[in-house]
Amino acid sequence: MCGIAGWIAEAQSPLREGTLASMLQAIAHRGPDDQGMCSFRCAGAGHRVFLGHRRLAIIDPEGARQPMCDPAAGLALTFNGEIYNFRELRDELCRLGYRFTRDSDTEVLLRAYQHWEGEVVHHLRGMFAFAIWDARNERLFLARDRFGEKPLFIYEDRNGLYFASEIKALLRIPDIRTGVSPEAVWDYLAYRYVPGPKTLFRGIRKLMPGTSAVWERGRLKESRYWTAPDCRPCSSERPRNDVVMDFLSRLDEAVKLEMVSDVPFGAFLSGGLDSSTIVALMSRHNSMVKTFSVGFGESPYSELSYAAEVARHFGAAHHELVVTHHDIIEQLPKLVAFRDAPVSEPSDIPIYMLAREAARSVKMVLTGEGSDEILGGYPKHIFERFAPGYQLLPGIVRHRLVAPLTQALPYGFRRAKTAVTNLNIEDWRERYVRWFGALSRRERDTLSVLRLNGTPVSNIPPFDADPRNSTLRRILYFDQTSWLPDNLLERGDRMTMAASIEARVPFLDHELAAFVSSLPDNFRVRGLRSKWILREAGKQLIPTHILKRPKVGFRVPVNQWFRGEMRDFLIDHLQSATSLTRAYYDPHVLDRALADHLNGRQNHEKLLWTLLNLEIWHRQYA
Repeated sequence: MCGIAGWIAEAQSPLREGTLASMLQAIAHRGPDDQGMCSFRCAGAGHRVFLGHRRLAIIDPEGARQPMCDPAAGLALTFNGEIYNFRELRDELCRLGYRFTRDSDTEVLLRAYQHWEGEVVHHLRGMFAFAIWDARNERLFLARDRFGEKPLFIYEDRNGLYFASEIKALLRIPDIRTGVSPEAVWDYLAYRYVPGPKTLFRGIRKLMPGTSAVWERGRLKESRYWTAPDCRPCSSERPRNDVVMDFLSRLDEAVKLEMVSDVPFGAFLSGGLDSSTIVALMSRHNSMVKTFSVGFGESPYSELSYAAEVARHFGAAHHELVVTHHDIIEQLPKLVAFRDAPVSEPSDIPIYMLAREAARSVKMVLTGEGSDEILGGYPKHIFERFAPGYQLLPGIVRHRLVAPLTQALPYGFRRAKTAVTNLNIEDWRERYVRWFGALSRRERDTLSVLRLNGTPVSNIPPFDADPRNSTLRRILYFDQTSWLPDNLLERGDRMTMAASIEARVPFLDHELAAFVSSLPDNFRVRGLRSKWILREAGKQLIPTHILKRPKVGFRVPVNQWFRGEMRDFLIDHLQSATSLTRAYYDPHVLDRALADHLNGRQNHEKLLWTLLNLEIWHRQYA
């Protein structure tokens, strides 16, 4: 796991090693173990190429320095990530006549590109973002992994192309022409994150997941090499074998592959089904797994007791951390800076603090992230299947009878309120965005004085999916191609790398995802049961009472903290004269929403968290 940066620019560009060193220093937390740089002249096109690397040594710590160069082959590589099948690829390449000098996935990636060139991405099983300078063809090749576990940002101007693992590195380029993108602000209010390829910085974009890009003869061409399999309807063939055992075997293989490491490692453990399954499988291959859990002093929000029970069951060396509102106030501005974006989920902060605690004894962790998006684990995945039937009811019944009755229910019926509110949205494209508490177009028009189109919902997955798809597959495809890479995986990468440790996510093994996607829908959601196949597989691994307890989710008690300990912090950012974002909003609408929350009349925690973080980001970058 590492950080990369570099560019290809016209030879007369004033940028040299000092600029690259500054870019690498900005992302030093991603790779505290080593730093490397190299440069090349591009005689035909009249450009110069600079590649830089910061290293967090996980595999082959003593060797595999980067950028890795082979002058004889005319190749140079800077690489962030892990190739889990590198030993299988090395064996295949050895049979093809290639020779290797170290036990390193970096060298395997270099040779794999030498053999397959741009087709190399189809052979890789792992998480990655990399750049390869191919001197013989005067070609710069960039690629990002399938689900977007590893980041890669791009900036272009008239002189050249620049790339980096984090935006803060690109901001070190002298005279970079960027600023706040109002269209991206509008998108942020719609989604609570900025959907790719945009960022909040004008001119800086993300290379999209499952995409490669080639710079050649002064032009950059991007190509999508992989699409999440839920884009298409599942096969009509019924599964023949023991599907649950087949699934468990494939997940076990992914866990075993991702445990490959030459340094100490562990697991994040919440006590829920996903992370407990990962720990259970890890314990099959390692007799002493280290586990790390975070909780809160407010007992309804804490799962520490469940995590400790799972750890004891599998004989793990367990570590716990308790987070308070003081930690939120103290860490939030710092983490906005690490993310180069608003912290869209309050859980970012405890994840960072947990990563920092884990870094005391390990350099890599496995997590249960991605399970919900692959296996159908959210309540919306259950509710969405009822949407077509529910919307057959007359509108007057849904809007004037069911909705008011549901909204009159007490706060404990939060999920029922959310379900009815969203199922009443007839445009499924708008509904998918709304499930996680984003603002509708009407709500944005009411709150914000901005009048921008932003990213049309018709341009966001799953709107490129096969129209014959089921409602479940359609919303899962949205999760896998928007919510997951642009929010959850971005969070996981920044918060763990901020603490200089690597996080791996076995549920996002693309071969496992393809297998799950090949199954009929009821293997994921069956009636009112989510993640059916994982629950069935878990019966062989996890104590029954852990399997049967309801999902709590990793919720931070921001709702009550905003009304208490964080009240002044919130008011200062949203209502004071120093607020930079207040001009975006109708002050009467904003102040009413704030007052309704602080007085307990309504729960606007997601809205207020969204606006608070946008303000913190502006204070740092605008």
